[in-house]
Amino acid sequence: MLPQTGPARARRRPGSLRAVLVGLVVVASAVLVAVIVDRLTPDVFVPGPTGQPSASARAGGSGFDPTRVSVTLAPFVDGLTAPLAIVNAGDGTNRLFVAEQGGQIRIIRDGRPVATPYLDISDEITTGGERGLLGVAFHPDYPRDGRVFVDYTDANGVTQVSSFVVSASGADQLDPTETRILHVKQPFANHNGGALLFDSSGMLLVSLGDGGSGGDPQGNGQSLTTLLGKILRIDVSGGDGANPYRIPADNPFADGAGGHRPEIWLTGLRNPWRMSFDRATGDLWIGDVGQNAWEEVDVLRAGQPVGTNFGWNRMEGTHCFQPAKDCEDPSLTPPVSDYGHDLGCTVIGGVVYRGSTQAALVGGYVFGDYCSGRIWAIDPVGDGYRAPTEVGDSRRSLSAFGEDEAGELYAADIDGGAILRVTATTR
Repeated sequence: MLPQTGPARARRRPGSLRAVLVGLVVVASAVLVAVIVDRLTPDVFVPGPTGQPSASARAGGSGFDPTRVSVTLAPFVDGLTAPLAIVNAGDGTNRLFVAEQGGQIRIIRDGRPVATPYLDISDEITTGGERGLLGVAFHPDYPRDGRVFVDYTDANGVTQVSSFVVSASGADQLDPTETRILHVKQPFANHNGGALLFDSSGMLLVSLGDGGSGGDPQGNGQSLTTLLGKILRIDVSGGDGANPYRIPADNPFADGAGGHRPEIWLTGLRNPWRMSFDRATGDLWIGDVGQNAWEEVDVLRAGQPVGTNFGWNRMEGTHCFQPAKDCEDPSLTPPVSDYGHDLGCTVIGGVVYRGSTQAALVGGYVFGDYCSGRIWAIDPVGDGYRAPTEVGDSRRSLSAFGEDEAGELYAADIDGGAILRVTATTR
């Protein structure tokens, strides 16, 4: 641990692990350098929200006050290798499942890791930097539908979404037979996204970064003809080898008119590393990793029209990016919260806490930062921007937050190989 330097602590990171999430590159182009310098005093763009907010957003507030909360991380499980995602199966067993970057999914039962991996695809993936096994999601009808979905970068660096089914030998291991569902070529090694979720209608959401490098040189965030820089929504309830998924009829570009990709659900994202649904309201919360200056938290309210454009690469957080000034556009939806790189450098999207054991945290959205280890909370209810409130200093290399079946909250420390229990007190 290095001493604190100014508002943010400088931390020593192994090069490969720091690159896991940050994806900051040195750009030699004089044009981009000029843009970055100009953004030191950027315009700030805060238009009104698009569409109709959810009932929770229209309410005056949840009663959650982040200024009265203190969060700490209590040891739970260690001895893991580069944990990147935490999920539960929703099957009544209260097991946790942890994706390790190197290609294994580990079961945590009764506070202890099971020795045999739930899945091991380490021979099929490219790992290191921002590549590896990046996401996992259980089918919402599991175990009746025994499929488990994973997102990884394959041997060629291509994003691959596949499914596996529970082995006949027991529920603690998946059959290694793979069904490939979606593959997306990546022009660069970074900004792969990787989060997987099922929505309330049983559709699979897939997060994809903008393709990488720096500043979105291909303009993918604002292009509807590519899957990069998006959150996709696909129907995996049917299909065959030639067509392993279907397009939901209510996707915003389902007809594919104008060359728009029908899988697209949300657009204008740089690297949506982690996302979660509020189990009480259905609102979708997204932590989108920023470029050189700002980290942001986005939300799609339940009932809000889809096709929302969160602004990248015209905006970084609530600030102009390209152009560096006068980026105002009412079709863009700004984040509900952001913070500068004086406080961290890689946002880790979190969860609205709906558990029962941490009374001080109920109803609050909790998220963190990989580089600084800081933990913040905001009131998730109500329209408009709100500044994040720091509620804890974990001194950990945060890579994910996740819930157990009861809604209790956990965090992953990628460098420390640990899963930690999120606890809260009133201050």
